[in-house]
Amino acid sequence: MNTLNIDAEEIDSRKRFLQFHDDDAERLKSIGGLADRYADEVIEEFYRHLLSFEETRVFLSDPEVLARVKNAQKNYFLRLTEGNYGPDYIENRLRVGSAHERISLPIKAYLGMYNFYLRSVFNRLNETYQDEPQRAIDIFVSLMKLTFLDIGLAIDTYISSRERTIGQQQDAIKELSTPVLPFREGILLLPVIGMIDSFRASQLTEQLLHSIRDTRAKVVVVDITGVPYVDSRVASHLVQTVEAARLMGSKVIVSGVSPEIALTMVTLGIDLGRIETVGDMQSGLELAEKISGYKMVRVDPERDLDFRNE
Repeated sequence: MNTLNIDAEEIDSRKRFLQFHDDDAERLKSIGGLADRYADEVIEEFYRHLLSFEETRVFLSDPEVLARVKNAQKNYFLRLTEGNYGPDYIENRLRVGSAHERISLPIKAYLGMYNFYLRSVFNRLNETYQDEPQRAIDIFVSLMKLTFLDIGLAIDTYISSRERTIGQQQDAIKELSTPVLPFREGILLLPVIGMIDSFRASQLTEQLLHSIRDTRAKVVVVDITGVPYVDSRVASHLVQTVEAARLMGSKVIVSGVSPEIALTMVTLGIDLGRIETVGDMQSGLELAEKISGYKMVRVDPERDLDFRNE
């Protein structure tokens, strides 16, 4: 509950939205004994249904696991008719939803389980209250309100877990996808591979500027040979990155501009006046060395080997 910021006020708000009141709780509590009697029968029907589908059968292939989850599911269903639906109940439901998400049970299977359970209970309520059909309907409506409360909590755990996973993946992308490499003293190399979206472009700029500050680099080669496509926002961001680096005293050379990207940037009217571009990474590094005052001299391998042996 703390992780999902669910407190007593939020619980009350959800119940009010579903119009789940004290009389609903009393109705459900009144069929506790009935639920005990039909629990085993419903659970067996339920798992026969689950085992008839490959996508849910894969989670229940181990007999010991099957026996354990049957017992857990029985307790879960019986908890629906205990009559107390406060913080302990909510915490239990959140744990159940989290457990199903961890084993990657599809949401459609999770919702299908509720559908099967509600239909089974409805049939038994009709049988039990043949002479009081309205009472059967009232109890079933109360049960449906509570199960929708449970469904909302379960989906919250799915969403929270997925968002946490996406956040971890984005952190990994931030660390791994745009490495700023020292090439020579005063020269940095930034090879960019794969699609660039606005988020990644922003991270790229941030990492580059930090590296320029840390290394006091005067020249940066940004190689986009491995970038298949850029849109207008990313192209504009690239220009802004060049400008930001220039303000920090570093010149940016963009290498590996494909014909498609060049055409896109020209068509979009991107201002290329301040961007130094070359055809490939090698040309970019050679230009960076020239700007930095390095001079490449070809050495005779045999003479160089003899010198080292001396």
